[in-house]
Amino acid sequence: MQSVSPGAVTRVVIADDHAQYRRGMQIVVELEGTARVVGEASNGDEALAVCTRLRPDIVLMDVRMPGVGGIEACRRIRWAVPETRIIMLTMSDEEDDLFEAIKAGASGYLLKDVPGEEVLAAIGRVGEGQAIIPASMAATLLTEFARLSHDPEPLQRSLPPLTDREVEVLRLVARGQANREIAEALVISENTVKNHVRNILEKLHLHSRVEAAVYAHQKHLIPTDE
Repeated sequence: MQSVSPGAVTRVVIADDHAQYRRGMQIVVELEGTARVVGEASNGDEALAVCTRLRPDIVLMDVRMPGVGGIEACRRIRWAVPETRIIMLTMSDEEDDLFEAIKAGASGYLLKDVPGEEVLAAIGRVGEGQAIIPASMAATLLTEFARLSHDPEPLQRSLPPLTDREVEVLRLVARGQANREIAEALVISENTVKNHVRNILEKLHLHSRVEAAVYAHQKHLIPTDE
Protein backbone atom coordinates (compact mmCIF):
# COMPACT_ATOMS: atom_id res chain seq x y z
CA MET A 1 0.00 0.00 0.00
CA GLN A 2 1.85 3.05 -1.25
CA SER A 3 1.39 6.68 -0.26
CA VAL A 4 1.34 9.52 -2.76
CA SER A 5 4.88 10.93 -2.98
CA PRO A 6 5.30 14.31 -1.26
CA GLY A 7 4.98 17.12 -3.80
CA ALA A 8 3.45 14.86 -6.47
CA VAL A 9 0.10 15.76 -7.99
CA THR A 10 -2.52 13.27 -6.80
CA ARG A 11 -4.31 11.55 -9.68
CA VAL A 12 -8.04 11.31 -9.05
CA VAL A 13 -10.98 9.54 -10.70
CA ILE A 14 -14.54 10.73 -9.99
CA ALA A 15 -17.33 8.14 -10.14
CA ASP A 16 -20.85 9.54 -9.93
CA ASP A 17 -23.93 9.12 -12.12
CA HIS A 18 -24.62 12.87 -12.27
CA ALA A 19 -22.49 14.67 -14.85
CA GLN A 20 -23.08 18.06 -13.25
CA TYR A 21 -21.79 16.80 -9.89
CA ARG A 22 -18.69 15.38 -11.58
CA ARG A 23 -18.00 18.75 -13.21
CA GLY A 24 -18.38 20.58 -9.91
CA MET A 25 -16.21 18.08 -8.06
CA GLN A 26 -13.51 18.37 -10.70
CA ILE A 27 -13.33 22.12 -10.09
CA VAL A 28 -12.99 21.49 -6.33
CA VAL A 29 -10.35 18.77 -6.75
CA GLU A 30 -8.18 20.86 -9.06
CA LEU A 31 -8.64 24.15 -7.21
CA GLU A 32 -5.25 24.24 -5.48
CA GLY A 33 -3.21 22.36 -8.06
CA THR A 34 -2.36 19.52 -5.65
CA ALA A 35 -4.66 17.03 -7.39
CA ARG A 36 -5.81 16.43 -10.95
CA VAL A 37 -8.83 14.56 -12.30
CA VAL A 38 -7.56 11.99 -14.80
CA GLY A 39 -10.81 10.12 -15.43
CA GLU A 40 -14.47 9.80 -14.56
CA ALA A 41 -17.25 7.23 -14.55
CA SER A 42 -21.04 7.20 -14.25
CA ASN A 43 -21.42 3.72 -12.74
CA GLY A 44 -19.45 0.96 -11.06
CA ASP A 45 -18.59 -0.93 -14.22
CA GLU A 46 -17.13 2.20 -15.81
CA ALA A 47 -15.25 2.99 -12.60
CA LEU A 48 -13.59 -0.41 -12.60
CA ALA A 49 -12.62 -0.10 -16.27
CA VAL A 50 -11.24 3.43 -15.83
CA CYS A 51 -9.27 2.52 -12.70
CA THR A 52 -7.84 -0.63 -14.24
CA ARG A 53 -6.64 1.40 -17.21
CA LEU A 54 -5.43 4.55 -15.43
CA ARG A 55 -4.48 3.20 -11.98
CA PRO A 56 -5.25 6.48 -10.17
CA ASP A 57 -4.12 7.34 -6.66
CA ILE A 58 -7.63 8.03 -5.38
CA VAL A 59 -11.23 7.49 -6.48
CA LEU A 60 -14.09 9.66 -5.26
CA MET A 61 -16.93 7.12 -5.47
CA ASP A 62 -20.66 7.73 -5.13
CA VAL A 63 -22.31 5.05 -2.98
CA ARG A 64 -25.52 5.04 -5.01
CA MET A 65 -25.13 4.52 -8.75
CA PRO A 66 -27.24 2.58 -11.28
CA GLY A 67 -26.18 -0.97 -12.10
CA VAL A 68 -23.06 -1.82 -10.14
CA GLY A 69 -23.12 0.49 -7.12
CA GLY A 70 -20.25 2.16 -5.34
CA ILE A 71 -19.65 -0.47 -2.67
CA GLU A 72 -19.40 -3.37 -5.10
CA ALA A 73 -17.26 -1.23 -7.40
CA CYS A 74 -15.02 -0.42 -4.42
CA ARG A 75 -14.58 -4.12 -3.72
CA ARG A 76 -13.73 -4.89 -7.35
CA ILE A 77 -11.31 -1.98 -7.72
CA ARG A 78 -9.49 -2.87 -4.52
CA TRP A 79 -9.02 -6.36 -5.92
CA ALA A 80 -7.93 -5.23 -9.39
CA VAL A 81 -5.90 -2.15 -8.42
CA PRO A 82 -4.95 -2.55 -4.75
CA GLU A 83 -2.75 0.56 -4.68
CA THR A 84 -5.74 2.79 -5.52
CA ARG A 85 -7.50 4.24 -2.48
CA ILE A 86 -11.23 4.93 -2.49
CA ILE A 87 -13.21 7.66 -0.73
CA MET A 88 -16.95 6.93 -0.71
CA LEU A 89 -19.39 9.81 -1.20
CA THR A 90 -22.89 9.82 0.27
CA MET A 91 -25.81 12.22 0.69
CA SER A 92 -26.87 11.01 4.16
CA ASP A 93 -25.05 10.89 7.49
CA GLU A 94 -27.24 7.91 8.35
CA GLU A 95 -25.97 5.88 5.41
CA ASP A 96 -26.58 2.20 6.18
CA ASP A 97 -23.78 1.19 3.85
CA LEU A 98 -21.03 2.86 5.89
CA PHE A 99 -19.63 -0.29 7.43
CA GLU A 100 -20.10 -2.31 4.24
CA ALA A 101 -17.98 0.28 2.42
CA ILE A 102 -15.25 -0.02 5.02
CA LYS A 103 -15.33 -3.82 4.74
CA ALA A 104 -15.12 -3.45 0.96
CA GLY A 105 -11.82 -1.64 1.42
CA ALA A 106 -12.78 2.04 1.32
CA SER A 107 -10.24 4.38 2.89
CA GLY A 108 -12.79 7.00 3.81
CA TYR A 109 -16.34 8.23 3.77
CA LEU A 110 -17.41 11.80 2.97
CA LEU A 111 -20.77 13.55 2.92
CA LYS A 112 -21.44 15.13 -0.45
CA ASP A 113 -22.30 18.49 1.06
CA VAL A 114 -18.99 19.05 2.87
CA PRO A 115 -17.06 22.20 1.91
CA GLY A 116 -14.52 21.95 -0.88
CA GLU A 117 -11.61 22.42 1.50
CA GLU A 118 -12.68 19.30 3.39
CA VAL A 119 -12.68 17.30 0.17
CA LEU A 120 -9.15 18.48 -0.60
CA ALA A 121 -8.04 17.75 2.96
CA ALA A 122 -9.52 14.26 2.73
CA ILE A 123 -7.72 13.59 -0.55
CA GLY A 124 -4.46 14.73 1.02
CA ARG A 125 -4.89 12.64 4.16
CA VAL A 126 -5.95 9.49 2.32
CA GLY A 127 -3.04 10.02 -0.05
CA GLU A 128 -0.76 9.93 3.01
CA GLY A 129 -2.27 6.63 4.12
CA GLN A 130 -4.77 7.90 6.67
CA ALA A 131 -8.48 7.02 6.89
CA ILE A 132 -11.36 9.50 6.76
CA ILE A 133 -14.64 9.12 8.66
CA PRO A 134 -16.80 12.24 9.31
CA ALA A 135 -17.42 12.95 12.99
CA SER A 136 -21.16 12.92 12.33
CA MET A 137 -20.90 9.29 11.18
CA ALA A 138 -18.61 8.06 13.95
CA ALA A 139 -21.53 6.92 16.12
CA THR A 140 -22.83 4.69 13.31
CA LEU A 141 -19.43 3.09 12.93
CA LEU A 142 -18.93 2.61 16.66
CA THR A 143 -22.35 0.97 16.96
CA GLU A 144 -21.38 -1.55 14.32
CA PHE A 145 -18.02 -2.13 16.00
CA ALA A 146 -19.81 -2.84 19.28
CA ARG A 147 -22.07 -5.37 17.57
CA LEU A 148 -19.13 -7.15 15.99
CA SER A 149 -17.24 -7.26 19.26
CA HIS A 150 -19.99 -9.52 20.62
CA ASP A 151 -20.14 -11.65 17.49
CA PRO A 152 -17.95 -14.75 17.91
CA GLU A 153 -17.53 -15.25 14.19
CA PRO A 154 -15.75 -12.19 12.67
CA LEU A 155 -12.04 -11.88 13.32
CA GLN A 156 -12.02 -14.88 15.65
CA ARG A 157 -10.59 -17.36 13.19
CA SER A 158 -7.12 -18.81 13.68
CA LEU A 159 -4.78 -16.13 12.38
CA PRO A 160 -1.00 -15.87 12.18
CA PRO A 161 0.34 -14.00 15.23
CA LEU A 162 1.60 -10.45 14.79
CA THR A 163 5.14 -9.60 15.80
CA ASP A 164 5.71 -7.09 18.61
CA ARG A 165 6.66 -4.46 16.04
CA GLU A 166 3.54 -5.14 13.99
CA VAL A 167 1.42 -4.69 17.12
CA GLU A 168 3.13 -1.33 17.73
CA VAL A 169 2.39 -0.27 14.16
CA LEU A 170 -1.21 -1.51 14.42
CA ARG A 171 -1.79 0.55 17.56
CA LEU A 172 -0.62 3.69 15.79
CA VAL A 173 -2.71 2.89 12.70
CA ALA A 174 -5.73 2.56 15.01
CA ARG A 175 -5.04 6.05 16.32
CA GLY A 176 -5.30 7.38 12.76
CA GLN A 177 -1.61 8.14 12.28
CA ALA A 178 -0.19 8.28 8.76
CA ASN A 179 2.84 6.22 7.71
CA ARG A 180 5.15 9.20 8.09
CA GLU A 181 3.98 9.84 11.66
CA ILE A 182 4.35 6.16 12.56
CA ALA A 183 7.86 6.13 11.13
CA GLU A 184 8.83 9.14 13.24
CA ALA A 185 7.28 7.67 16.39
CA LEU A 186 9.03 4.32 16.03
CA VAL A 187 12.25 5.71 14.51
CA ILE A 188 12.04 3.53 11.42
CA SER A 189 11.76 4.31 7.72
CA GLU A 190 8.44 5.03 6.05
CA ASN A 191 9.02 2.10 3.67
CA THR A 192 9.42 -0.18 6.68
CA VAL A 193 6.09 1.08 8.02
CA LYS A 194 4.44 0.36 4.67
CA ASN A 195 5.80 -3.17 4.75
CA HIS A 196 4.51 -3.69 8.29
CA VAL A 197 1.04 -2.40 7.37
CA ARG A 198 0.91 -4.65 4.33
CA ASN A 199 1.95 -7.66 6.44
CA ILE A 200 -0.64 -6.82 9.10
CA LEU A 201 -3.46 -6.66 6.56
CA GLU A 202 -2.35 -9.90 4.93
CA LYS A 203 -2.01 -11.77 8.24
CA LEU A 204 -5.39 -10.59 9.52
CA HIS A 205 -7.16 -11.06 6.18
CA LEU A 206 -8.23 -7.41 6.19
CA HIS A 207 -8.67 -4.97 3.32
CA SER A 208 -7.97 -1.53 4.75
CA ARG A 209 -6.44 0.46 7.59
CA VAL A 210 -9.93 1.15 8.94
CA GLU A 211 -10.60 -2.56 9.31
CA ALA A 212 -7.22 -2.87 11.01
CA ALA A 213 -8.29 -0.17 13.47
CA VAL A 214 -11.51 -2.10 14.14
CA TYR A 215 -9.44 -5.20 14.87
CA ALA A 216 -7.17 -3.28 17.24
CA HIS A 217 -10.13 -1.96 19.23
CA GLN A 218 -11.86 -5.34 19.30
CA LYS A 219 -8.71 -6.98 20.63
CA HIS A 220 -8.25 -4.19 23.21
CA LEU A 221 -4.84 -3.30 21.82
CA ILE A 222 -5.40 0.41 22.51
CA PRO A 223 -4.75 1.35 26.17
CA THR A 224 -7.82 3.05 27.64
CA ASP A 225 -5.75 5.69 29.41
CA GLU A 226 -4.34 7.08 26.11
